[in-house]
Amino acid sequence: MKQTSDVNGAASALKATARMVFQHALEESSIERGFARSVHYERGILQVGEDLYPFGNFSRVFAVSIGKGAHTSLQALMERLGTGTGITGIVSAPTAPVAQVPGFRYFEGGHPMPNPESLKAAAAILKSLEALDEHALVIYMLSGGGSAIVERPIADDISFDDLVQTYRALVHSGAPIAQINAVRKHISGVKGGRLALAAAPARQVSILISDVPDNALDSLASGPTMPDTSTVEQCYQIAQTYDLIPRLPESVARLFRTHSLEETPKKGDPLFERARWWPILSNVSAQQAAAESATANGFHVEIDNSCDDWDYRKAADYLLEKLRQLRQQHERVCLVSGGEVTVVVDAKPGQGGRNQQFALYCAQRIAGEKITVLSAGTDGIDGASPAAGSVADGTTLARAAEKGLDAEAALKGFDAYPFFDALDDTIMTGHTGTNVRDIRLLFAE
Repeated sequence: MKQTSDVNGAASALKATARMVFQHALEESSIERGFARSVHYERGILQVGEDLYPFGNFSRVFAVSIGKGAHTSLQALMERLGTGTGITGIVSAPTAPVAQVPGFRYFEGGHPMPNPESLKAAAAILKSLEALDEHALVIYMLSGGGSAIVERPIADDISFDDLVQTYRALVHSGAPIAQINAVRKHISGVKGGRLALAAAPARQVSILISDVPDNALDSLASGPTMPDTSTVEQCYQIAQTYDLIPRLPESVARLFRTHSLEETPKKGDPLFERARWWPILSNVSAQQAAAESATANGFHVEIDNSCDDWDYRKAADYLLEKLRQLRQQHERVCLVSGGEVTVVVDAKPGQGGRNQQFALYCAQRIAGEKITVLSAGTDGIDGASPAAGSVADGTTLARAAEKGLDAEAALKGFDAYPFFDALDDTIMTGHTGTNVRDIRLLFAE
């Protein structure tokens, strides 16, 4: 009995460490921290990265804040600008603001699926941008989730229901997020540089809170303000690879069958000559913060992002094998992995998401070992659940059995949230106001 108690106590301590490291990563990758490092305003001059924008040079300053971090981004900007700048704009986020900024219109767009407010937001933004001239400055603040939160179909015959069906088919296809966004861009009137097209010839600067790989920034919110690196030919190939066309509504499927998709603006297009982009936060911010915290707590730390966009099972097997190898060389080890894993949903899913699915799969493979695995989203929401993710360890399956929980059934049913919730092993943060992808933390002692 004492041995079992000691094992459970050690496991609980390691889970507490994992939660603490994740919390530190969240704090250091907050939007306020990102703005503090990269966005400044003094004597009427806005500095974003290395660029300077004297407000006195512009007849109008218009801001567009889109995504899960839209409210906190605008708040951070306004704290720097203060009052009296005359800035106006539009905000679209998945939640209502705590307080509204005078001069701004607000929309509560849908996520992960667009809703009617997503379409209203897109219409309002396009109308405002199209009214600007070369003497105006547009400040975009883009964060994860923007793909659904602001949307407008490229063709008038694509209905709202068609749009939702298309999104659902893409999300459940198993395709990596970059490929999903490539298709979204080419069926949208706002993505793939089309907001920049609407705003030209105004000066434009984008402040990016990135939830995409650093080498694919045009995937953030499906790249509404940037040159698009994806092509229509790639979209046709993606549709074929993931057998999308049978799952698409006729209005969208027809565009693929007849090869009628319109190309998006590309690098070198004159419309981007007066546009700049500055990523001030990314998944790397969270990874580095997690690594610093784990190191401070006495762990040998390595960062490995090899499994970004891998199937969750392949990613788990790879990371656990690497963790065990590291444990042979060091007494206490922590493996940090950023990015996202993929989950193909081939049945009616329960409550859960990719992070909890990953953790539950790991739980089955670490039973009895002194290993703890935490996987969570920095936005605070994992799939169709109220949790950001969950934490599993070598005692998870035994504790679940005592409660009559079936790990395999939960895994097959994509229903990991109730499983972890019953064990008090969910990560509950609520909406964090930021989104820099997921963090996976694997500890071994």
